[in-house]
Amino acid sequence: MYRRVLVVEDEYLLAYDLARALQKLGAFVVGPVPELEQVLALPADEPMDAAVLDVNLKGQFVFPLADALREDGVPFVFATGYNESAIPGAHKDVPRWEKPFKPEDLTRALPEIVQQSKECCWRNRREDPPERGSLLLRAKRSSRHGCTLTDVNAGGNLPP
Repeated sequence: MYRRVLVVEDEYLLAYDLARALQKLGAFVVGPVPELEQVLALPADEPMDAAVLDVNLKGQFVFPLADALREDGVPFVFATGYNESAIPGAHKDVPRWEKPFKPEDLTRALPEIVQQSKECCWRNRREDPPERGSLLLRAKRSSRHGCTLTDVNAGGNLPP
């Protein structure tokens, strides 16, 4: 199992159940984080081994965060109620776990799903990946310069 798994989910009960299921498998759960702004508050020097991302967090899309994870080579999976057409082309190859689901089912399938994601992330990552802990550092730097990971328009258009 992956030591540090970032869980980004705004549905409290699902986030809680998912975190518990991951912990039962021996993972250290970072989060659950219900808002992208809270990702910026996480310690920047702690690398992630994998991530589970809800696509839409209270009207904010996670695709800029997914871009940063991909650049860092961190495998992730989308856990979402949206169908495949809502995922931008840059992330069509990322495994998607469709809600509703049982958190235990996702955690059992996570090693295989993360392996698929790892293959697509490494295939599409930058040639000179930053240090693994740099995701949050870059996000914090961007926010100081007026850019933000929470720009709804950055993720494309999701259906209502």
